Amino acid sequence: MEFLMSDIKKIGIITSGGDCGGLNAVIYGAAKMCVANNIELVIIPNGYAGLYNLDVIEPVSLDLTAIERINTKLAGSIAGHSRVKISKIKGNEESKWEKIKQNIHKHNIDALIIAGGDDTGSVVLDLINHDIKCIHVPKTMDLDLQTYSVGGDSTIHRITNFVSDLKTTGRTHNRIMIFEVFGRYAGHTAFRGGIGADADCILIPEINVDFKVVYDHFKETFTRRITEDELNSAIYTIVVAEGVRNADGEYFTDKNYPVDSFGHKRLSGIGSFVRTILNEYAKQDTEYWKEIFYKNGLYVEGINTHPEIRDILSGHLVRCGESTPYDISFGKQCGGGAVLLLLNNIDGVTIAGVNEGQINYLPVCEAIKQRFVDLNDVKFYERMGICFGRKIEEIYQPVFKKISEHIERYM
Repeated sequence: MEFLMSDIKKIGIITSGGDCGGLNAVIYGAAKMCVANNIELVIIPNGYAGLYNLDVIEPVSLDLTAIERINTKLAGSIAGHSRVKISKIKGNEESKWEKIKQNIHKHNIDALIIAGGDDTGSVVLDLINHDIKCIHVPKTMDLDLQTYSVGGDSTIHRITNFVSDLKTTGRTHNRIMIFEVFGRYAGHTAFRGGIGADADCILIPEINVDFKVVYDHFKETFTRRITEDELNSAIYTIVVAEGVRNADGEYFTDKNYPVDSFGHKRLSGIGSFVRTILNEYAKQDTEYWKEIFYKNGLYVEGINTHPEIRDILSGHLVRCGESTPYDISFGKQCGGGAVLLLLNNIDGVTIAGVNEGQINYLPVCEAIKQRFVDLNDVKFYERMGICFGRKIEEIYQPVFKKISEHIERYM
């Protein structure tokens, strides 16, 4: 890339929204690229809350020694986060933006690199509209942006590992294990994590779930396993996205928490709901389960009468811990690439990664449009016998495409 004339001497970096894997790699990549180009990088702590309060706090400058102390393998962010939508802060609208501009000018910050998802990106658009130079780094474990996002791969790995680990206790006790995961209104993490863990059933927001279909699939699969296993042992695993809705189209929300500044309720409770529904179906099937349990030496009157169902809320376990090498690599690309975009007088965009030396980017407004699980992909896995909570009414017809001249890469 040939550098154009740029007057940028200091860049501020912000991480915002939910934490996830790969964020420290974004900071590291940006900082290393700044050092290589004799530019100062400063961390603005605690997301947009820190940006708004730069009149009372100091950004933290990263020299080479400080940069090399950053452990990119750790998830989360050394810069801290907050869920703050600046336009929702009380007070005169223009005075808020004027305060931010003054704060940035006070600390001689020429541009911002901001890592976050669709909510963070919407504030980036506000900053751009108020003539503040920004580069948006796509970050969300939900994977619902138009480009790959830092954190997705790390979360899918953790979901896969946890569900796989749960099979040991589930098989020991002949249980149905329901694992509820983050992802808000898109099912990418449940979908990919469930596939990776060999889950029997995956429930995602993109599909209106028929729980009778789920119960019938569980009933058939569990019966076959417990009957054919020489030790009469069986397990059935369900991965469910938090954004799956009930029959009335309502989300399961935690009533103890108000909406955040972006208008989102805290989603929680779908795993418990699925457990309750399946328990009701099993109780209505008393005679069936009595016969199956009796034949396999499991039946105990009043105690062990039908399969036990447990639900587990994964919560923040799927976003903490360690980052995968893929997210570390992508994070470094985006952090370093964002610096190079700014040095070439390109701002107001979302960076989409680096391929063959080419730094890819797209308009922020396009990048933050919500992307959902492609139901053609669902059909592919339904063909393998995985249940997605719906009747398979049409035969999967694969499309075959020979790729010769152009290969589309994942990132």
